[in-house]
Amino acid sequence: MKRHQNTLFITTQGSYLSKEGECVVVHVEGSVVGKIPIHTIGNVVCFGQINCSPFLLGHCADNGVAISFLTENGRYMASVQGPVSGNVLLRREQYRRADCPKSSASIAQAIVAGKIANCRTVLRRSARDRESARLTEAADRLTMSLSSLAVALPLDTVRGIEGEAANTYFGVFNHMISEGRPSFHFTIRSRRPPLDRINCLLSFLYTLLMHDVRSALECAGLDPAVGFLHRDRPGRPSLALDLMEEFRPYVADRLALTLVNRGQIAESGFTVSENGAVFMSDATRKSVILAWQERKKEEVEHPFLQERMTVGLLWHMQARLLARHLRGDLDAYPPFAMR
Repeated sequence: MKRHQNTLFITTQGSYLSKEGECVVVHVEGSVVGKIPIHTIGNVVCFGQINCSPFLLGHCADNGVAISFLTENGRYMASVQGPVSGNVLLRREQYRRADCPKSSASIAQAIVAGKIANCRTVLRRSARDRESARLTEAADRLTMSLSSLAVALPLDTVRGIEGEAANTYFGVFNHMISEGRPSFHFTIRSRRPPLDRINCLLSFLYTLLMHDVRSALECAGLDPAVGFLHRDRPGRPSLALDLMEEFRPYVADRLALTLVNRGQIAESGFTVSENGAVFMSDATRKSVILAWQERKKEEVEHPFLQERMTVGLLWHMQARLLARHLRGDLDAYPPFAMR
C-alpha cells in the first residue's frame, strides 16, 4: 500500500522550530510541544509569526522537505527548499511546450476538461441528494461545455470555455449549501479579500491544495512556475495553478460543503473587518486543517491508472503523468476526472 508523507502545519503564533538530531522540534513559549522525525514529514507549512532556526532550514533542505511561509490568513509568501531536483531535459521540454501555442492549448484543454468533468460530478451528486432541478440543469450545461472541448481549440477559446463553465458552476453553488446555514450564503466568488464565509473557506482550502500540488510538481522534476493554462507571471506558480484546477471541485469544494452542511464549522469562527473582508479564526483554521489531512487519507481508485490510492497521492500521480506526456511516453495528458 502506498502512503504519502504528512504535511506539518504550524499555526500557533510565536512558535519556534529547531533541529534536534533527526527531528523537527516545535517550541511554544519556551516549552517543547512536539518532536517529529524528519523522515515522516513531506512538507512544513507555517502560518503567521513562526520562526525557524537556520540549522533546521538546512536540515530540511538536505532531506527534501520544503518549508512554506504563509500569512496568518493563509496567503502564500515564500518557500525554502534545497537544490532543484529532476531531469534538466524534462524541464527544457516543459519550457518548449509552454512556448508553443499548440502544445500549450492541448495540455490546457485536457486540464480544463478534467476540471469541468469534476464540477459536473459535484453538481450531479448534490442534485441527486437534494432533488434540485437547478443543479441538474447546471450539470447539463457543463456537459455541453465538455462536448465543445472534443476538438482541438486555440488557448484563448479554451480559457473562454473554462470561464463560462466556472460561472455556471458557481452560479448554483449556493444550492448545494444547506438551507439551515443562512450565515454561509454564497452569491459570487470573491478573492483578495474574500467577502463572505464560504469564500474565505474556499480560498483557504485552495491555498492548502496549491501548496500540496506545488510540492508534487517539484517531486516529479517539473517547474511549478511555468504553466500552460496560466501563463508566466513573476512569483506565480502557474503550473501548480494549472494542475490544481482538476482538484478544486472534487477535493476542496466538496470538503467545504461537507464542513458547512454538517455544521462542523460555526458562524462565530469567522470575523468581518471594516472593509468587509472575512477572516478565519485560529480555532476554525485548525479544524479545517485537520479535516483536510483526514480527507487526504481517504482511498479512491484513480480513473486512469485504475489503482487504489489515498487522495493525497492523486496530485503526485497527475504530476508524474504530465511528466510522462512531456517525455513522450504518453500521447496526451490524461486529466483527473472522477466518475
